[in-house]
Amino acid sequence: MRTILLCMIAAAVYTQSFAQVDRSKPPKAGPAPIIKIDNPVITKLTNGITVLVVENHKLPKISATYSIDMGPITEGDKAGVLSLMGGMLGEGTTVRSKAAFDQAVDKIGADVNLSAGGGFASALTRYFDSAFILMAEAIKKPSFENDAFEKLKGQTLTGLKANEKSVTAVAGRVTNALSYGLNHPAGEFETEESINNIALSDVKQAYGKFITPSRGYLTFVGDITPAKAQALAAMAFSTWKGAPLSLEKLTMVANPAKTEINLVDMPNAVQSEISVTNLISLPMSSADYFPVLVANQILGGGAESKLFMTLREKRGFTYGAYSSVGGGRNQTDFTASASVRNAKTDSAVLEFLNEIKSMRTNKVSDQELREVKAKYNGNFALGLENPARVAAFASDILINNLPQDFYRTYLQKINAVTADDVLRVANKYFNYDDTRIVVTGKAAEIEEGLKNLGFAVNKFDKFAKPVTEEANAAPVATVDAKTVIANYIKVIGGADELKKVTSYTVNMGMSMQGMTLDVQQKKMAPNMEMMEIKMGTNVVNKTMFDGTTGYEMQMGQKKEMTAEAIAEKKAQSSLFEQVDYLTNKYTIKTIGTEKVDGKPATKLLITLPNGKTQTEYYDVTSSLLLKVEKDEVTNGTSVSNTVEFGDYKKVGNVLFPYLQKVTISAGGQEQSFEMKVTEVKLNEGVTTADFK
Repeated sequence: MRTILLCMIAAAVYTQSFAQVDRSKPPKAGPAPIIKIDNPVITKLTNGITVLVVENHKLPKISATYSIDMGPITEGDKAGVLSLMGGMLGEGTTVRSKAAFDQAVDKIGADVNLSAGGGFASALTRYFDSAFILMAEAIKKPSFENDAFEKLKGQTLTGLKANEKSVTAVAGRVTNALSYGLNHPAGEFETEESINNIALSDVKQAYGKFITPSRGYLTFVGDITPAKAQALAAMAFSTWKGAPLSLEKLTMVANPAKTEINLVDMPNAVQSEISVTNLISLPMSSADYFPVLVANQILGGGAESKLFMTLREKRGFTYGAYSSVGGGRNQTDFTASASVRNAKTDSAVLEFLNEIKSMRTNKVSDQELREVKAKYNGNFALGLENPARVAAFASDILINNLPQDFYRTYLQKINAVTADDVLRVANKYFNYDDTRIVVTGKAAEIEEGLKNLGFAVNKFDKFAKPVTEEANAAPVATVDAKTVIANYIKVIGGADELKKVTSYTVNMGMSMQGMTLDVQQKKMAPNMEMMEIKMGTNVVNKTMFDGTTGYEMQMGQKKEMTAEAIAEKKAQSSLFEQVDYLTNKYTIKTIGTEKVDGKPATKLLITLPNGKTQTEYYDVTSSLLLKVEKDEVTNGTSVSNTVEFGDYKKVGNVLFPYLQKVTISAGGQEQSFEMKVTEVKLNEGVTTADFK
């Protein structure tokens, strides 16, 4: 009875309290949190290095960062020299080899990294002195061995080749190049030619010019006193001499006079990379800085933003749409971007522009402002738990000539932003009538829709060079697609001979990541197929389709074939897919010519019955298939598959490629391997039991 009575009293009090609050009006925002940030202890060495110490004894760990404020640097026809120079700093010193240096770091469980911008060392307090001395040694005494240089140069060239098919990588570099210009530090990029232009002497010259005490900042964070840090700094760096460093003077770059679309054709793209971008000047000391941060957060700063909610949640065009804005003493950019399905590219461009226009014409709501400010308050306070971030604040203040209380009053400035402020800066920094829209994707599928939007559409290649319609017109019109396929069928044996092949077995050898694998492929008309990859007697991977259903087995784990994959397999009616291309189920068209391994090839866009596409390249001279490119989207990641064919040999009356080079690219990473055919058997040894 007592319990019931207490509950009734509590309910009455709760009801009374609730009735006294007007829930129709949101509560007033409280005051901005007070941020307590201790100033670092700052001193200078005689050679000009600024030493900053952020003392924090919570953990027995110390880190030190040496950074050089060199600003943007134009590298010209030797773009990549600074990156190679930074890599060479980690390749051994005049005191010890790379192996000995790495062993010394590992022995004390430290983390020591070097780059073109300086160095970093981190270790437990008891080992920090040794780690710090190793970092200083690498910065001051690099060995610059030619073997290490050639190794890094080769790795760089391999990486560039891997990115040739990466739509994301191409989109990023072309967007910057078109925005800033190819001769601007923010617009230039590494190419095979620029890397090959670089000699070891160029790396040494860059080191002598840019790795210097001039404009250097040495920041200590952690379990160390200012006196100890300053003593370490003086011991390691005070006698170091170097060239005086001055910032490069950059010319301001203009935005387009009128909004335009820049289209970069990537035939292997299954998604279009869209960037709506314009250049801005936004010093951190500007009164507009904090309103722009808030405006950008509302537009495209996260999963609750306008762009994300419209393009993903409402339209379903993409996995995510975001915007970003840069600030600092140099010209930067505002960019809104997303990866969008090809079929929705033009519609997505319109949605981007609509949301930007809305930010410029309509005031944001009080709720939107409250939510963004609350997010800033929480994230900023959480970030202060990291002493390194506090240390970065200190150098930011010095480099950007900011007031000492810039970060202590950071949240006060964020919370002071009004809807009028957001509207004002959106009009000033988020361009609409004079913006640049860069779309990197499969032009054959998206160009027509983009042209219908009413903006000028200018085409560029993967290296930001203009492409004229006249340059493309002749190759496209040279050969009819069906003629190309008919010639291929004829040269590999002819339609009559291909029909006689009711089954075949192909045995291959493959090397990948140091492993030797055996591959066997079997096919039986009309569309049954099996591929098995073995390492010794162990089956690594097996795929099977029996004409009705199928599966993939990897490392013993079996996965049933999807309905979409089954439908794709069932659409095949011949062991040689090109025979099917000439039926009405497939759409094929010529989209140009391109060299493959130095040979001119006709490019065909093949549209499968399920709507998927792939690009195939046929030798202009021999009519043989040289390459196939196709892409899939797996868990939001675009995976590019390229197979190059060569070494054709006659088996019976039919030509088969005895060499296949496979390249798989995903997320900027690439893996390549070769498969060499050892045996091909026609019409023998294959039964329906092989496909179970």
